[in-house]
Amino acid sequence: MFVVVTRNFPPEVGGMQSLVGGLSESLVNHGPVKVFTFEHSNSETYDSKSNMDISRIKGFKIFRKYRKANLVNDFLNNSSNIRAVFADHWKSLEILNNEYLKKTRTICLIHSKEINHDINSSQNKRIINSMQKADFVIANSNFTKDLAIKIGIDSSKLKVIFPGIKKPKIINEQYKIEADNFFKESFPKIITVARLEKRKGHDKILMAIKNLKSKFSKIKYISIGTGEEEEKLKKLAQELQIKNEVVFLKNIDENLKFSLVASSNLFLMPTRIVKKSVEGFGISYMEAASYSVGSIGGKDGGASDAIIHNKTGLICDGNDLNSIYESIINFFNNKNYINFGNSAKEYSEEFHWNKIVKQYLKLIN
Repeated sequence: MFVVVTRNFPPEVGGMQSLVGGLSESLVNHGPVKVFTFEHSNSETYDSKSNMDISRIKGFKIFRKYRKANLVNDFLNNSSNIRAVFADHWKSLEILNNEYLKKTRTICLIHSKEINHDINSSQNKRIINSMQKADFVIANSNFTKDLAIKIGIDSSKLKVIFPGIKKPKIINEQYKIEADNFFKESFPKIITVARLEKRKGHDKILMAIKNLKSKFSKIKYISIGTGEEEEKLKKLAQELQIKNEVVFLKNIDENLKFSLVASSNLFLMPTRIVKKSVEGFGISYMEAASYSVGSIGGKDGGASDAIIHNKTGLICDGNDLNSIYESIINFFNNKNYINFGNSAKEYSEEFHWNKIVKQYLKLIN
């Protein structure tokens, strides 16, 4: 049996949720999976359709982590057939009983944003102590691994395993029509699927769209996501007078989301570092690639593991508007976007969960 201890899990939406959910679903093909996670508003429907045994912890946030830890500790103490424990975050591992964890293999996932704290700070010390409980610490990119070594995590435990993706869905004709209604006869068709937060680079994208209008009179940009920057970005689009070129969408059907991605020519997310917030990998680049859509990503963070520069897309400086603008121009010069898309599709097949999960199983066995 595999035990998954996580703060992030479907049906909640997000990169971490997608990663832990995909890993857990893939493990089911190799043995029973027991998940301990928090309650979500739509979790009953999700759990009823799942092949996993999912325990949801309710209550106030401040108490839930202790209740979850107590339930996990009891389960580990009273079970004898556990092959491995997977933790999504150092905080999910922090208050678990180390003696119980020693009975099995313990694997903890790490992500740049969550570990990016100053050496010898209280957070840093908590991270180091928590990681001592793990047999293996899995970084989601080479950037995250290098950061982990820099902040003091034992390098002998560190392994890089990229996040996996599900095989692309077959797009229903209904959603193809809906996507066509959004994009119509526009070109280029540019899309971002991400939380609306500063490090994702939406503000720079809007400025680039403004500058690109003179070269591409039929340009269209669709942003899918919610976040704290939503109102600021909408106001910026209005100030830049690009309301006809830009569409903000949120809480849309997943099938429509993938249909819009599949209909686009470019997935654009020029990430940058904002204070301690940094993109560890960028699973959305790879999801776009699975639909034959190349990407442009920022040089800061793990995008260079998800995008092969000049093959599956381009890496730019997410802090530099001119770099973003020139990258978009280069992306579409001589129909480069077609070759990028084809190469991205091929590259994405190495990230299907049925292949990625074998890297975890190899560590366990």
